[in-house]
Amino acid sequence: MDSFVDVPPPRDSEQSVPEPRRVLSSGDAGAHAGRRQQAEDVLDVAAAVEELLGCRDRAAAARSDEELVAGIADCESVIRAALVWQAEQIAESEQRGLHTAAGTRSMPVWLREMLNIHAGDATSRVVVARAVTDRTEPGGLQQAPSLPATAGVLRAREMSLAHAKVIVDGIAALPPWTSAERRAEAEELLADEAKKLSPRELEVLARRIRYLLDQDGALREEQNQIERRELQLTTGRDGMTVLKGRLDRETGAKLRAALEPLTGPRAQNTGERAQNTGERDMRSASKRRADAFAELLETSLGSDALPRSGGQRPHMAVTINVDQLRGTAEDAAAARFGGTIDTTGQPITADNARRIACDAEILPVLLDGESRPLDVGRAQRSAPPHLRAALLARDGSCAFPGCDHPPGTAQAHHIRHWADGGHTALTNLVMLCAHHHTVIHAQHWNIQLHQGRPVFTPPAWVDPARTPRPGNRAHHEPPHLTTD
Repeated sequence: MDSFVDVPPPRDSEQSVPEPRRVLSSGDAGAHAGRRQQAEDVLDVAAAVEELLGCRDRAAAARSDEELVAGIADCESVIRAALVWQAEQIAESEQRGLHTAAGTRSMPVWLREMLNIHAGDATSRVVVARAVTDRTEPGGLQQAPSLPATAGVLRAREMSLAHAKVIVDGIAALPPWTSAERRAEAEELLADEAKKLSPRELEVLARRIRYLLDQDGALREEQNQIERRELQLTTGRDGMTVLKGRLDRETGAKLRAALEPLTGPRAQNTGERAQNTGERDMRSASKRRADAFAELLETSLGSDALPRSGGQRPHMAVTINVDQLRGTAEDAAAARFGGTIDTTGQPITADNARRIACDAEILPVLLDGESRPLDVGRAQRSAPPHLRAALLARDGSCAFPGCDHPPGTAQAHHIRHWADGGHTALTNLVMLCAHHHTVIHAQHWNIQLHQGRPVFTPPAWVDPARTPRPGNRAHHEPPHLTTD
């Protein structure tokens, strides 16, 4: 058992403050001294590295661009050299069974606890160490690394540990009947390509090699992916729909191909691509994908390609009181409540219901005081087909200034909402894409027709001068069509 004695340190000056020190008994003094010496050695090594890299000479802020680039490269070279030396010590420690002596169940666990690193990182270091270092057999016979080409490139600091892990996994994934010559050839190819490819690109190459050597296995893997496909839709407590799924490679590629044209950054207040205006798209990449997915759904639901259900085209149904839609409900609470999305049972605000109702099929239903239907009218489009055709000819798929969005399902926007008494006529309609239809309602842009063409006036917070902007199609018409 350790014994503890509180010993005050010597006073070097009047400002020194006595602190208790832990003094171990002689039984543990040797181990304690060894750990202290090891810590001091680590500090000496760190200081030597800092001296080598010139860390203490000048701060990074005081260095030129060329010095910064060179410094980053030097640091990476030192890191790679240190990891190679660490890999050799990890392999030797495992051969000596240091993890077993420490009472841990595996080498990765021992390394993770000692270095306080992520479990996956510890596993990677151990796996690579086993493959790229010499091994001593019980009889004393020295064995070369199992992946000698990888070991050579790694020692030359021409690849990272992540590259080496990809090669180790790629060779291990080869079918068991692969000859030693084929394995060596594949490893040499991967090790050479690791000098030029990123770990992700190297992983693709490793998979291609495996497909080449095991085409039957590759086909089985693709079939297994199809069997493991899944897509879950749940509704969170906040009413948002949560998607979780796994798609096979072919379906995943189709999804990416469909979303990619719709995910480009765009300026939020002009509609033009962000790189054309200099305005930054504040949406994150994940938000851009979500918006692209929403537009993909708009396009799909707006087409006749989907099968009908119960004799009707697939659609989203919203139920709302006409007074709430018009904003004339006498009860303030009822006016704020809005409507209900019938598909999910989730509430929707009157503002968003008005946007959806701009271009929708309206089915009037008369209810009694207990919300029981008494009479049902005929469904009518808020923008009939012949008006939509005229709007497409005049405005294109979106009349918003600068919109270069790919053609999709356009939405007819009532300049004065029909629920407020606005007429469903060409003089009160403008065609917008789904994104800019939302922008118009959310930001309250003013729209007027000038010589039969839509003119958009932004809110003051977008343009303090509130300068009118001609609609998108007007920019491509001859000048005499857009001037007085």
